[in-house]
Amino acid sequence: MGDREAKKLLKLIGETSTSLPDDVEGALKKVLAKEPRGSSARIVLETILENTALAKASGTPLCQDTGTLSFYIDEAVKDKVTPEDVKAAVAEATKKGLLRKNCIDPVSGRSFDDNCTEYTPIIHYKSAEWRKSLGLEGTITLQLKGGGSENMSRQYSLPSTILGAARDMTGVRKCVLDAIFRAQGYGCAPGIIGVCIGGDRATGYEVAKEQLLRRLDDISPDPKLARLERWILKDANMLGIGPMGMGGKTTILGVKATARPRLPASFFVTVAYMCWACRRNSCG
Repeated sequence: MGDREAKKLLKLIGETSTSLPDDVEGALKKVLAKEPRGSSARIVLETILENTALAKASGTPLCQDTGTLSFYIDEAVKDKVTPEDVKAAVAEATKKGLLRKNCIDPVSGRSFDDNCTEYTPIIHYKSAEWRKSLGLEGTITLQLKGGGSENMSRQYSLPSTILGAARDMTGVRKCVLDAIFRAQGYGCAPGIIGVCIGGDRATGYEVAKEQLLRRLDDISPDPKLARLERWILKDANMLGIGPMGMGGKTTILGVKATARPRLPASFFVTVAYMCWACRRNSCG
């Protein structure tokens, strides 16, 4: 990778860590207007937007938890943007304070102070068609996902006697609403929900997380999934959980769903929860 490309990668990390995407910031401003003046919900949203403006102006991270770094790179530039290049940029960003020292060995408790190991950051090489399907621009996309929201992700197996959920879209809706209700304010609401219907357990989580790369104004090309997204969003915002679980009209900013083929014996519904700090950006 040349010096110009290295600087571009470092800039991507910095901008992703310190600035919200325009669609997410716009959604927060829109829902702010729905909350009564003086309410806890409005105060929380005002604080979030003030924090967002300060972080962008000062070039400091939006949140102290700079999260798991997942890079999605066009496979056409695989030879130009290698894992070593990505790790070098991550180490430099960490050194500059754009990323927290955020990588711990679960066995020894050791901290990897440059955020780089054999397995981190997470790097996916994807086709141009895959990127187009999610509406991604450029050739490199970065997603930062904090631990608080990651802890609220869940997976269900249908049918569920506990939820009274069958193997249909109504059953899927019950699963997603249950995940949102259980999260309450712990996922730093208002959140964004990625959903994968079907697949196996492992790919369910991966694909649900990928849905969080879609813009909030993106509409699923599948009419049934688009209807499901609207249905869940409407019902979730009637739960009254509100920003940070303090009550209010806005619990979720968006729902993005997709489906993958399943085995006859399995019907998984996987929910990836993202906090309001939906940090994603692209370059190249």
